[in-house]
Amino acid sequence: MSVHVAMPKWGLTMKEGKIVNWLIKEGDPVKKGQDLFEVETEKITNIVEALADGILFQIVVPVGTVVKTGTIVAVIAEEGETAERIEGIQMGEAPEGEPSSSKTPAGEKPVKPEGKKAFVPATPAARRVAKEFEIDLTRVTGSGPGGRVTEKDVIKYHEEGPPPPKITPLALEMANQAGLDIATVTGTGEGGKITQADVEKALSQETLEEAAPPTSIPFTGMRKAVADNMYASLQQTAQLTTFTEVDVTEMVGFRDIIREEYKKDDIRISYNDIIILAVSRALKRYPIMNSTLVEDEILLHDSVNMGIAVALDDGLIVPVLRDADKKGLLQIAKETRILAGNARKGNLSMDEVTGGTFTISNVSMFQVDGLTPILKPPETGILGIGRVKEKPAVYKGEIAIRSMMFLSLTFDHRVVDGAPANAFLETAARYLEHPNLIMS
Repeated sequence: MSVHVAMPKWGLTMKEGKIVNWLIKEGDPVKKGQDLFEVETEKITNIVEALADGILFQIVVPVGTVVKTGTIVAVIAEEGETAERIEGIQMGEAPEGEPSSSKTPAGEKPVKPEGKKAFVPATPAARRVAKEFEIDLTRVTGSGPGGRVTEKDVIKYHEEGPPPPKITPLALEMANQAGLDIATVTGTGEGGKITQADVEKALSQETLEEAAPPTSIPFTGMRKAVADNMYASLQQTAQLTTFTEVDVTEMVGFRDIIREEYKKDDIRISYNDIIILAVSRALKRYPIMNSTLVEDEILLHDSVNMGIAVALDDGLIVPVLRDADKKGLLQIAKETRILAGNARKGNLSMDEVTGGTFTISNVSMFQVDGLTPILKPPETGILGIGRVKEKPAVYKGEIAIRSMMFLSLTFDHRVVDGAPANAFLETAARYLEHPNLIMS
């Protein structure tokens, strides 16, 4: 009995997937659990395995096509069975769960099947000689009946090379004066003859090429997914951003003390680790900021699942540190390193990029003072972290050089008003000013 293979649904937020590579050819045998095809989502790229033994009877959805979860993409039939073919897009039942652990290695691109060559009428002898001389028959002009390529045509092509292109006298003169290689010109005249217009077009194209045309970057994959999500976030939420400048001199000293204490254990505490700890404690005091808006309900979450934005070469991904409010500073430091490393290697699971309740976007490693981060729906808030900068500030009634940092909180004004949002930001700032408060 045939089996319909459907586009899977990995996680609650996955709505569609793009088939980037079929790993089994139509008509080939397949084993249950064998890698079948590769899917690209807005989160990750992963492999879908075959659901049954048999023959890959039909590939319904070709490479490069984006379809909704549940769409039938292939049919696996039993050996010897003639299954019913699927016509057009049809919906089935989307299998849910985790993606296969099999992944495309970092830096590799999915292999695309080669296109079929055009059929060339030729004698068996011509094909044998063409194969011997490694000659592409599509380049040989046939002299046989109906343009059929003969053995003599192939041998002539091998000895003399391709015949000179047909060209009008005026076009030839223009090409010679301009130093244009007519072999690079495609003729549009009768029988493929090169005309004056063809030469003029080729010369104008050379001029354009000398002008160094802009490099084209495909707007696809993760870059496209990030763009779509950011645009949708701004269109569908009421976003407001507030700022505060924080004196983090004590936080800087606190980090240095912790680093010195644990340097033998190869534990390197960062500002980001301290900020995650401080923000997770502040969220417990203001649970409305640790909420998500799902349809007509505001869900207040008991645990803080902290999203940590990680920049990649082709976009941005936000792995999630689960139960951040229940972890100590050293455990936070250890687990965030693992998450960030997996993100850069492309080894994150679906569970590690979904289910966040609040996000931190830290640009302190750049010479950037602040930012206005964009919400990651359905979350209510995202905190932007600027660089730590030493500058004059008022401290205990006097001007002193202090370590200062800007915090910027973007929140969904539909869910929370300005007063509680700003109170949360003030509490997070106070915890960073006096890090001993978060250790209690």
